[in-house]
Amino acid sequence: MNQQGYTREEAGENARQDNMEDIMLVRKQQHNSQTAKKVAVIVTEYRFNSHADMILGRLLSDHSYFPRVEVVSIYTDQVPANDMSREAAARLDIPICLTIRDAVGMRRCGVHVDGVIIIAEHGVYPDNEKGQTLYPRLRMLEETLTALDEFGLNVPVFSDKHLSWNMEDALWMFDQLKKRDIPFMGGSSIPHADPVPHFEPASLLSVKEIVVVSFSNLIEAYGFHALEVLQSLAERRAGGESGVNAIDVLQGAEVWRALDRGLWPEDLLLKALTAYPGLIGGHPREAEPSPILFIIEYKDGLRGFVIQFQSLVEQWGFAFRFGDNQMIAARCDSDNERPFGHFERLTRLIEDFIITRTPPFPPERTLLTTGMIHFIIESLHRGGGKIETPELAIDYE
Repeated sequence: MNQQGYTREEAGENARQDNMEDIMLVRKQQHNSQTAKKVAVIVTEYRFNSHADMILGRLLSDHSYFPRVEVVSIYTDQVPANDMSREAAARLDIPICLTIRDAVGMRRCGVHVDGVIIIAEHGVYPDNEKGQTLYPRLRMLEETLTALDEFGLNVPVFSDKHLSWNMEDALWMFDQLKKRDIPFMGGSSIPHADPVPHFEPASLLSVKEIVVVSFSNLIEAYGFHALEVLQSLAERRAGGESGVNAIDVLQGAEVWRALDRGLWPEDLLLKALTAYPGLIGGHPREAEPSPILFIIEYKDGLRGFVIQFQSLVEQWGFAFRFGDNQMIAARCDSDNERPFGHFERLTRLIEDFIITRTPPFPPERTLLTTGMIHFIIESLHRGGGKIETPELAIDYE
């Protein structure tokens, strides 16, 4: 019993009830507010630990998160057995719409939607011959744009992770957004996680080489995170981004043979690994005989490398060379367990974007990293090797 006479279980339940009452009060205040931005959320599925849970869940006041925008409509492409959308929508009096058009065209309190959030990362969809899951990001954006056109709306659009599994589709999507002058934000949470240790971003003005450490055998899903980390560093160099000339992919023992031949920088790899506490000693080749290496050849001579291990690390990290052969290493401080705090940072950025209509970084980053992972998957499908990438002559500051 505690001082109030409750058992531990009763006290915990009362605390949870008080928290829910606070959350419901926030939701009520949002619904009564004439200034809170209204958003439609389009998802493939909303289930436990999905990206929809991490982002939409927070906007529905889950994870002890207090949102600044109001979700007024939800569209779910699939409803798995462990779906969370129906209960949440009923509890908060938010309509589940049968079509994306209905979700985007939703009127609430006489105010049209002020933003659209698309989360198409999970669900049961077919794979192609390259092993890519064909998530319907193209269809979802196309239907969103058609609805915005019909209702005469120009509102910010966020699309989770890369634009599409297909570069041709991604170029079309980006062009359609540009033609309509629609503010766009894409990408994932990892580049926004705090670097540990902190470093001075100005050192990237003279960056010469970057090595990013990644993990998992999910090459597209996790490799994209790594490429975003790479690009978030590379784009800060003096003169801005000028694009990518070519992409090469090495696999297995060839990665280590290339290291021995000096084709990629061993000192930067070892420096990057110093950012991970508790790693077992010895060279990483001893623990990881079959990694995958992405080699990014930038048009201005910058070299970027992503090494994807399977089990050596569990967070993304990096090291870069700058100035007079100086090196800096850090890891992205992303959580490995709920509540996955790095998604809180991303959700805040999405809210800022919808409120201000200004993306937190150039949308070209998402187009360029989409192209990078596209050509990496294409190279792997061919058995590895170099691919010239004139499609990636994408410049921005």
